[in-house]
Amino acid sequence: MKEFVQELLENGERIEKRKFDEYRPIKIKTDVSLKAEGSALVELGKTKVVAGVKLGIGQPFKDVPDEGILIVNAEFTPLAHEEFEPGPPGEDAIELARVVDRAIRESHAIELEKLAIVPGEKVWTVFIDIAILNHHGNLIDAAALASVAALWNTRIPKLEGEEIIRGEYVGKLPMVYKPVIVTVGKYKDKLFVDPQIEEEEIIEAKLSVGVRDDDMICAMQKQGDGTLSLKEIDKILDIALKKSKELRRFI
Repeated sequence: MKEFVQELLENGERIEKRKFDEYRPIKIKTDVSLKAEGSALVELGKTKVVAGVKLGIGQPFKDVPDEGILIVNAEFTPLAHEEFEPGPPGEDAIELARVVDRAIRESHAIELEKLAIVPGEKVWTVFIDIAILNHHGNLIDAAALASVAALWNTRIPKLEGEEIIRGEYVGKLPMVYKPVIVTVGKYKDKLFVDPQIEEEEIIEAKLSVGVRDDDMICAMQKQGDGTLSLKEIDKILDIALKKSKELRRFI
């Protein structure tokens, strides 16, 4: 399979006859969890990722006493792929959570300053839990889509004293932007978006780029041992800016 995929790319072709700048079919369904304040299921081709958002009460960080808190976690469920094992999150899960967290945080997608309950003492904590249901490549892009779609679907529960009244809501989570992540893979001189699992096994490097609605680059993460020239990075950024508009329409 590796040799087949390599030969296709060298001949300017891809699996499933996709163009180099073409994503697999995307489907997003919200409100998939009754227990979460917000949730979304993303299908990116055969890749399936679900994200749930829960709100809790916490103490603010000392350097930002008037802002709410964002925490992102990811779980690679064993049913999603034969290489995933039960237990604490591995390096890949931790990296995915950090990249998604960075794109959301640095884009200022959430108005965290509006989540202070008692400034300096008590704030809302936004927990995003990502679960990989089926791994068929490009988990970061799918996880980012699911997380942001879930955030835009999130409602703030009613608060009575110290008790959170689940199921009763006082408003929507204060959201401003819809950051998305575009991942571009490299094999030799070829650059292509949304690498599926067979392509991820042969690519030399890939770069995931977080883009905000106003074309601000808010996050980047390189993976793989191969190098990327400045010219290639410039081209990847152009691709990310273009494709981000396409992805954002699904949220």
